[in-house]
Amino acid sequence: MLELAEGEGDAGGLEALVYAEFLQHHEGGVARINHGSFGSPPASVQAAQARWASLWLRQPDHFYFGPLQDALLHSRREVASLIHAHPVDQVVLVDNVTVAVAMVLQRFVWQIFEGHYQKGEAVLALNFSYGSVKKALKAYVERAGACLLEVRLPFPVTSSEEIVAAFRSTLQQAQRESRRVRLALIDHITSMPSVVLPIRELVSLCRREGVDEVFVDGAHAIGNVDVDVEEIDADYYTSNLHKWLFCPHAVAFLHCKAEQLRDLHHPIVAHNYEEGLGRECEWVGTRDYSAHLAAVDAIAFFKKFKGGVRAVQDHNRHSVVSMGAMLADAWGTHCGTPPDLSSSMIMVGLPNAVGVLSHSDALDLRTRLREEFGIEVPVYCATEASPATSNSSWGGSKVNGPPFAAYVRISHQIYNSVGDYEKLRDAVTFLTEQHSR
Repeated sequence: MLELAEGEGDAGGLEALVYAEFLQHHEGGVARINHGSFGSPPASVQAAQARWASLWLRQPDHFYFGPLQDALLHSRREVASLIHAHPVDQVVLVDNVTVAVAMVLQRFVWQIFEGHYQKGEAVLALNFSYGSVKKALKAYVERAGACLLEVRLPFPVTSSEEIVAAFRSTLQQAQRESRRVRLALIDHITSMPSVVLPIRELVSLCRREGVDEVFVDGAHAIGNVDVDVEEIDADYYTSNLHKWLFCPHAVAFLHCKAEQLRDLHHPIVAHNYEEGLGRECEWVGTRDYSAHLAAVDAIAFFKKFKGGVRAVQDHNRHSVVSMGAMLADAWGTHCGTPPDLSSSMIMVGLPNAVGVLSHSDALDLRTRLREEFGIEVPVYCATEASPATSNSSWGGSKVNGPPFAAYVRISHQIYNSVGDYEKLRDAVTFLTEQHSR
C-alpha cells in the first residue's frame, strides 16, 4: 500500500494529497485510465513551471544570461542521478523522445554519407515500435539506402524467453544473409501493445551478435520501471519525463556514451552548434524552458511518498495487474502479458462481441467510451499481431493464443481508484450485450 512520507500526511493523508494535486484540476466524472499517453503533472509541479515561465517573461535577457544555465544543469544532474548516469555530460534534455530519435538517426545517416557505414547495411527495430519512430526510420534510414529489419514480437506474450528468441532469430537471419546490423532500436516498454521487454538481455544479445550500436527507446520507462543506464549498457537511452515522472509537457532526456558525444547533434542547428551536445540542446531558438526546469520539482514530488519513486512504481504496477485481472475475469478474456512483463500499464482482451475488427473500429470504440461513458482508454486492434507461441497461466487466468481481436491498454496512476475500472467494466459489458442482441 502506498504511504506518505513522514511529515507529509498531516493535512488529511493520501486522499487529501491526491485531491489537491490531481483531482481538483481533472475534469470531473471522467475515468482517466490512460496516464500512459500524456501523463498528468501534479498541481505543485504546474505551479513550479508557472514560476519559471514568469521569470523568463519578466526579463528574458537576464534570465537567459543569468539563472537559466545553472537551472538547466541542475535539472540534468537530478535526472542523471535518478538513472545512475555518470558523468552528467552524457545526459541532455530535449523536448521529447521523438527529438532524441531524430538525433540518433541523423547521426546514422551521416555515418553512411561519410563512408563509415555502407548502403544496404541494416537497422533493426520492432514490429511494435511506436508509429512516429517507424516514420522516422522511413524518413532517415530507408532514404539513406540502409535496410530495415523488423523483429516480430509475439502478442499475447507469456515469457521474456519468447521475446529474446524473436530477437535472436532475426539477428541470425541477418547473419545468414551476410547483412551487417549497424544499429538496433529497441523499446524498453512498447506502447501498443504494452509489454516490458527484458532490455538488459536484449542489449547483451545484440553485443554478442555483433550489432555496432544499441538505442533504447524508453519513452514510457522513467517513473514507471527502474532505469539504470549503466546496467542496461546501451549506446543511447531516451525517455519522456512527462509521462510517468510527473513532469509538465514537454521534456525528455537522452543519455549517450562518451564516444557518441563527439558527432551527435541536435537536429535543429542553432547558435550553440559544435559547442557540445549539452549546449546545443540548451538553445534551440527562442523557447519555453519551464518544463525542463520543473523536472527538479517533479522528481522532488516523489519524496512525498515513503519509498519514493520505487514505491510509486510498485504501487501502480500491482494495482494495474489487479485491475487487469478483474476486467479479464468479468469479460471472460485474458491479459496480454503476465505480471513480470507488465509495468503501470497492461493490456486486457475485449470480448469479441464488442465488434472491433479494424483500427477504425478501435478508434470508434475509444471515441464512444470517451463521449458516451466518460472513460479515456486506448483500444488496440490485434488482428495483425502475432499469436503467442506457447500457453501459460498466471493468477488463475490463461495467457494463450490466438489473441482476442482487440484489447484495451489500461494505466494506473496514484489518482486512479477502483471505481475508474469498474466504470470501464460496466461500459464494455453493456456494449457486449448490446452487440449480442
